[in-house]
Amino acid sequence: MANIPLSSGLTSEYQELFDSCQINAARAAAVDGLASKIEAQKSRYAAAGGNKIPWYFIGVIHNMESSLNFNRHLHNGDPLTKRTVQVPKGRPLTGNPPFTWEDSAKDSLGLKNLFNWTDWSIPGLLYKLEQYNGFGYRNFHPHVKSPYLWSFSNQYTSGKYVKDGVWSNTAKSDQCGAAVILRRLAEKQAINFNNSGVPALGNTAATSGPDISSLAPLVKYGPKKYSQVAADLQAALNKLPGIFLKVDGFAGAKTSDAVKRLTGSFLDGDPRG
Repeated sequence: MANIPLSSGLTSEYQELFDSCQINAARAAAVDGLASKIEAQKSRYAAAGGNKIPWYFIGVIHNMESSLNFNRHLHNGDPLTKRTVQVPKGRPLTGNPPFTWEDSAKDSLGLKNLFNWTDWSIPGLLYKLEQYNGFGYRNFHPHVKSPYLWSFSNQYTSGKYVKDGVWSNTAKSDQCGAAVILRRLAEKQAINFNNSGVPALGNTAATSGPDISSLAPLVKYGPKKYSQVAADLQAALNKLPGIFLKVDGFAGAKTSDAVKRLTGSFLDGDPRG
């Protein structure tokens, strides 16, 4: 299958989908659990990626391919006790089983040429995730956004390959999409961004962005009290580079942190300010 280049149009599509992604309420707890498990293994993922591949990219791949099981190959979920049997077959080519997860992961990432990829912006991340799984949805069923990325969110409803080469318009993915987990990690501020909206490989400090001083004074700190104005503020903040908040109308610490990042002050009523 011919590869699809990361064009300017595709870049815009990925960014718009990520910016407008809303996690399905019925799946929110499951998504949050996966995000927390991946974040807890951050150092292990970072070691596999070195200074070339973000830990969170490796983490979501680990969930998609082997359900966060460190006894399985990152390539496809086959057991580490022998070389892979499923496609790609016979990996790693060197060494003797049983393999360590780290050695297998580095082989898988190298096989996909990811150590040479340098565009780890949100579009660059999503492009490589979709490429990792294949462009079958985009090439043959473009009316369906790939569940490998968007399952459990407003960007995906139904339609999937039920097995190799067999398509169903009504089947629904029961696996959380990789982009949806990334969105939750961003909302949790486990992924930090510079003022151009580009995520850092590691956990670097956030930088300042555009001013929203005209809206923030209307919102009081209130993590336990719903406010429509707070929801409006969260939605506005989400339009700024590198800020991803859950729009729930509860102006708690994360909303206040985002306001401070942009204005220099916490929300009125925040005990920290």
